[in-house]
Order: sequence, then C-alpha cells, then structure tokens
Amino acid sequence: MVRESEIRAGELAVDAPKPNHAGLVYIGRIRTPWTSRLETPRQGRHDGPVCRLEIFEPWVAGLKDLDLYKHLEVIYWLHLSRRDLVLQSPKNDGNARGIFSLRTPVRPNPLGTSMVKLVGIEGSTVLVRGLDCLDETPLLDVKPDRCEFTPLAPPQPGDFQTE
Repeated sequence: MVRESEIRAGELAVDAPKPNHAGLVYIGRIRTPWTSRLETPRQGRHDGPVCRLEIFEPWVAGLKDLDLYKHLEVIYWLHLSRRDLVLQSPKNDGNARGIFSLRTPVRPNPLGTSMVKLVGIEGSTVLVRGLDCLDETPLLDVKPDRCEFTPLAPPQPGDFQTE
C-alpha cells in the first residue's frame, strides 16, 4: 500500500495528463471511523463498523425503496489519492504490478467501489457495513447490488443477445 506519497522499489510514476471535467456531482459524503490511510482497511467487511452515507439535497428523494435491497454498491471519489502511479509494489518487495491488476486507490481516476450490507435508512442517511474509505470521502452514487436487482423496465433486444 502506498502509505502517503513515497515511491518504493519497482514502482513507476508518470506525468499524468491534466484531468478533463467529467461533470461528476457529489451526491453526499461518507462518514467512517478512519481519518488516515494507515488505519483504513484494505477491503471492507460486512461485519465491519457501521458507516454513514449522508445524502445531500436534492438527492434525498432518490432513497425511496432503497430498503428493498440487502446489499448496495457504493461508488465514491478517493479525493486524497495520488493519480500518477502505473506500477505498484503492494508487498513492498520490489515486485511491481500494473495498477489495473490491483484494487489500489492510487489510479488515474480514483474511483472507489464497495459492495456493502444495508443496515438501515434514517432520513437522509444510509447506514451500511463494508466500506473501506476515509471519513469525509465524497459520494458519487449508490445502486442496488446487481445480483439482487431485477430490471423493472420491459425487455429490449440487447437483453437476450449472445455471441
């Protein structure tokens, strides 16, 4: 794990291009017990601490019927992550791997995603277990777990397309 901003043996940083504006909107903020990457779990656990997804207006109405699902996919912006490493040595042993073969937060577009267990909804706050991000992480989206979700719209031709 890149602990702060050092580059270890075997790792490679590049001159990353300036980001283009993708038009992303933060729909809320994530509250967790972790304030440092040094204490944040590497992967969330469904028996981990309860964390809070605080949803901003005008998106609160979008929580309607979210409690129909046991598990959710949470997508967030890893706002404190560096964006220039393309090779990382996760074991700090000099053996580097490409970032796209890792679930590292250090990537060109620092998107985080976690499959979480829904604990409850209190007004504009969604309570979940299974996150692995810092307190105050910007929230991008919340979706039902795709394995629990059945499309509600009528089928379309692409739904049945195979090779």
